[in-house]
Amino acid sequence: MIAAATHSILVLRALGLGDLLTIVPAVRGLRNAYPEHRVVLAAPEALRPLADLIDAVDELLPTARLGALRWQAAPPRLAVNMHGSGPESIRDLLATRPETLLTHRHPEFADLPGPEWRDDMHEVDRWCRLLEWGGIAADRTALMLPAPPESATERNVVVIHPGAAYPARRWPSERFAQVARELEADGHRVVITGTRGEIGLANAVAEKAGLSPSSVYAGRTDLAQLAALVAAAELVVCGDTGVGHLATAFGTPSVLLFGPTPPHRWGPPGAARRHVALWSGDIGDPHADRPDPGLLTLRPEQVLSAATGLLDGRVRHG
Repeated sequence: MIAAATHSILVLRALGLGDLLTIVPAVRGLRNAYPEHRVVLAAPEALRPLADLIDAVDELLPTARLGALRWQAAPPRLAVNMHGSGPESIRDLLATRPETLLTHRHPEFADLPGPEWRDDMHEVDRWCRLLEWGGIAADRTALMLPAPPESATERNVVVIHPGAAYPARRWPSERFAQVARELEADGHRVVITGTRGEIGLANAVAEKAGLSPSSVYAGRTDLAQLAALVAAAELVVCGDTGVGHLATAFGTPSVLLFGPTPPHRWGPPGAARRHVALWSGDIGDPHADRPDPGLLTLRPEQVLSAATGLLDGRVRHG
């Protein structure tokens, strides 16, 4: 039940893990601008463990996708479209009858003002810019979250996450295995994470790397446990995935393999030296059914060099 609904701020972001973590600075901007209002985040129920860590969110309204927003309270004081540029997300929020709707402009809603959507922006900057258009300040560097309350299954491990939502963003398993094998040989405890659907991939990486079955956490962790594992890790190695955003949120050093989407759109802050984003410079289709050619130009030797630099302290954390 949404309390004090006449003083509510509603934020729509019915997307995934990385999508949620990129709006943290903007949501904190809303909290600072409306300290007496209740900030309600409409996002998937599965993200609750992370939503609970965001100090600017008072309540999660489970919303699995567009068309699933169920607002049963009085109209919100302000509704903010952090899902996209519409028109579906705009319709969802208009149905709540907000006093004010803050959204990007869309031709189907010519009477609604808002900034133009820009494809070339970093995702964090996009939502801070939307707020600034509405006269609300936001600090785009305010990405950090507190450590999860749940205890990590293991601490000070190297987390390798070989999966990604689309094949275009999946670096080959044999290359992840080479990185895992060499880091393990250097004396680091390496674990492989993934979703239930990625158990086969994780097992293949572990087998090729010569790791024990106990190193495979794919399918064995829920989001809260995965977050705790990443927060307590000494290093994360992954592609352009939500796990990379977890590393940024918890300040865990990371080596991130980007392609076909460039890191200046979805990567960690450029000034954060504890995160190394590798990218060939080629932009491609992020939804393609095979690994991006630019991603394939990244070699295990590059990843290992970045990883050992972070682990040995040659890259200054900060």
